[in-house]
Amino acid sequence: MILPGLFIGPTSAMGRGVFTRKAIPANTVIEVSPVVVMSAEERLLLDQTLLHDYIFEWGARGKHCCMALGYIPLYNHSYESNCEYEMDFDKDEISVRAVRPLRAGEELFINYNGNWNDKRAVWFHKK
Repeated sequence: MILPGLFIGPTSAMGRGVFTRKAIPANTVIEVSPVVVMSAEERLLLDQTLLHDYIFEWGARGKHCCMALGYIPLYNHSYESNCEYEMDFDKDEISVRAVRPLRAGEELFINYNGNWNDKRAVWFHKK
């Protein structure tokens, strides 16, 4: 499920991102997408490709990884994100919801650390 009115558009600094054409109230579920779960061995192979930047750690111990379908791989990172994602390991799904009201035309961001307000440096800021 992808909320009507979302679209992929160009960004000035990050290539592409997810945007909304209409205002969205806080706590609205924006997207629920299935994932393709891969083993730790498969992740080692993915880590050698461009897909490394689009996969999520998966499972209670984070030993597996997954590729989310839908728009989820294209949400850009922000330490002050306006959306939050939640993983459902039983259903093999990731959902995204707004953590505050969103304005029409606004880009939607998630925090790659998993918590919308987590300020720890993500992998591409640690280099």
